[in-house]
Amino acid sequence: MLHIGPVEPDEHAPAPRTQAYKWAANVRAARQFHAREGHLQPYRKAMEVVDGVEHKIGMFVDNTRRRADKLSPQRRQELTELGMRW
Repeated sequence: MLHIGPVEPDEHAPAPRTQAYKWAANVRAARQFHAREGHLQPYRKAMEVVDGVEHKIGMFVDNTRRRADKLSPQRRQELTELGMRW
């Protein structure tokens, strides 16, 4: 039997993460990777840990590169400054 009810006052439901939040978190991971490795060419399954949270940096870079035509100029510039290979 499931015991589902309203959230108790001492319980905190996690806030939903917006696309802007996810982008910022992935860019922080990309900056950290770039600072350590000197490039922004991680392998597809590469993970980067930032503030105790794992980010799939390889997948982020690969997917972002594939969807470059849909990025805003600001987002594209952020990654270009890190040496993103378009």
